Amino acid sequence: MAGEAPDRPQPAGGVAPRWAVIGIFLILLIHTLAYARAFLMPLVLAVLLALVFSPLRRMLERAGLGSGLAAFLIVGVLLAALVAGIATLAAPASDWIDQAPQIGRQLQERMRELRGAAEGMREAAEQVDTIAKGGEEPADPDVQKVVVEDTGFAADLALFAPGILAQMAFTLILLFFLLASGDMFYEKLVYAMPTFGDKRRAIRIAHDIERKLSRYLFTITLINVLLGVAIGGAMWALGMPNPLLFAVIGCLLNYIPFLGSVIGVLIAVIVGMISLDSAGEALMAGGAYFALTAVEGQLITPWFVGRSLQLNTVVVFVSVTLWAWLWSVTGMLLATPLLVMIRTLCEHIPVLESFGNFLSARGVERPPGEE
Repeated sequence: MAGEAPDRPQPAGGVAPRWAVIGIFLILLIHTLAYARAFLMPLVLAVLLALVFSPLRRMLERAGLGSGLAAFLIVGVLLAALVAGIATLAAPASDWIDQAPQIGRQLQERMRELRGAAEGMREAAEQVDTIAKGGEEPADPDVQKVVVEDTGFAADLALFAPGILAQMAFTLILLFFLLASGDMFYEKLVYAMPTFGDKRRAIRIAHDIERKLSRYLFTITLINVLLGVAIGGAMWALGMPNPLLFAVIGCLLNYIPFLGSVIGVLIAVIVGMISLDSAGEALMAGGAYFALTAVEGQLITPWFVGRSLQLNTVVVFVSVTLWAWLWSVTGMLLATPLLVMIRTLCEHIPVLESFGNFLSARGVERPPGEE
């Protein structure tokens, strides 16, 4: 109509400040996670464990046990398993620490053998190159010196052990209180929600997170135990020392996606270099470890975990490395459960559904608005 002002595009001056605020928030969040990790690591671990074991606690309550007794039983079993694992690892690890100088010399001898073979190949290549060029042989390269230094592992372990034990104790005590409180926090969450629909959604989200975390971690634990048994059997068949120790290490390291198997293969190769007769046998031990973890990671875990819990591989790798940088080993252990929890949360919040689809594996995307 005449006299009306033409439509003009809305100014976009508020977009840049908004993204600037988001960037500042993320920087401060990462700094806070790194700065307060001594407090946040056991706190987050206790909350995740409480979510995982809440269905089991409810089952024990239905069987006639009170919340406090059920919490005491669950925490007691976890503590017993932790003590058993430490006891299993303590004796072989102590022997390795005591024999560190001898192990260093043996490893140096194995590396010298490999270096000698590589040196022979290099000299042959240089002679062929000299003949081809028609010149004189090049001067001998500088001899590289190998120095075995005392890393003071035992001293470092003694220095950090009190802090590690304190964080374990804090985690177990907080887990006991969270489980013993029953559904008190859910009741307070329902009371805080303004509408009946919001109350139902909050409870549905909480129970879905519990169910998926429990299913994921219990399934992964069973798979890791069986993988540890397979790794221990393979190490025993190859003549490796302490196959039981390798079984425990394989089980624990497999909780860390990607990096855990790499660390396990390196440990198998290094121990094989020291203990077996030849470098080829050591490489066979590392290859057996890698083959078992590859079969587990590519076939067994995707089959039993289910498509609804599969995550984007790239996102998982980046998450593991990020949390490893922030919280070291504990961060690597918590990275995947945190992703499962975040993805489950995104499934119930419409505005976050696209982000949840980004976190999921290929072919697991859900159409927007689907519950």
